[in-house]
Amino acid sequence: MHCFRHEEEKIMKKAVAILLAGMMVFGLAGCGSKTSEGAGSEAVSAPESSVAAESAVTESTADTQEAESTAAADTGEGRQFVVGFDAEFPPYGYKDGSGEYVGFDLDLAAEVCKRQGWELVKQPIDWDSKDMELDSGAIDCIWNGFTMNGREDQYTWSVPYVDNSQVFVVADDSGISVKADLAGKAVGVQKDSSALAALEGDEKELADTFGALNQYADYNTAFMDLEAGAIDALAIDIGVANYQISSREGGYVILEGTDHAEYLSTEQYGIGFKKGNEELKDIVEATLLEMVDDGSFMTIAEKYADYGLLDSICLGK
Repeated sequence: MHCFRHEEEKIMKKAVAILLAGMMVFGLAGCGSKTSEGAGSEAVSAPESSVAAESAVTESTADTQEAESTAAADTGEGRQFVVGFDAEFPPYGYKDGSGEYVGFDLDLAAEVCKRQGWELVKQPIDWDSKDMELDSGAIDCIWNGFTMNGREDQYTWSVPYVDNSQVFVVADDSGISVKADLAGKAVGVQKDSSALAALEGDEKELADTFGALNQYADYNTAFMDLEAGAIDALAIDIGVANYQISSREGGYVILEGTDHAEYLSTEQYGIGFKKGNEELKDIVEATLLEMVDDGSFMTIAEKYADYGLLDSICLGK
């Protein structure tokens, strides 16, 4: 009996010990869980906050560096300067016999790039897509006998550098000598050109007398139609008209009359930048004026003297 009671006491003590041990483990586990959770929360939270802060600083620094890099690329040495131009608009921009893009405006742009340490990219464009090209950033400017008049608020403009006129060209044996003779005739014009704007605007009354007003993608094609007799007259920039007539060694004349009374309209050329791009415009314009002052502007213009360009220059006079 004593032995049995002794064994029973031993069993009870073991049970109590196990129970107490379990309670201790549970308590420790509970505290450990809280401590672990709290410590874990702090351990995760602090690094996450630190990483987020570091990430924000890194991103901010990267953004700043990217912005500075972009700003430097806009005007800094080594940048590409992409000039949009109509490749069939001589003498301002066109392809010569060797397949090279040349012209007065492209020569001016090349000299600006040389002085700024830029790389000139000559980008031929469809003239009626010029706004899309400029707005998308595909080109930096439109520099190609680009008329300012009527577009003053659509672009950021350089100072004007050429006084231009829109004229009518006819075959010298056409019997057409004044604008009134164009009544009932087929007249050609380039799409989205200043000549078309004049015929649809201030000179619409004149245009309404035409037998037809045919629009062309470029003046080379239009002049071929004039040669073929498909049209009777061509409304065109005077500089391009002089080039086309000179390259054909005559056979065509500009309707002029007394004091240019038969001209369609008069206008000025400037370099057109995307609206608001004052910084790039200012650099190009300042360089252009520097070229005027040192005589290189007129030296370039003299290369195109045979096309009547010198008479049209207005910058520096």
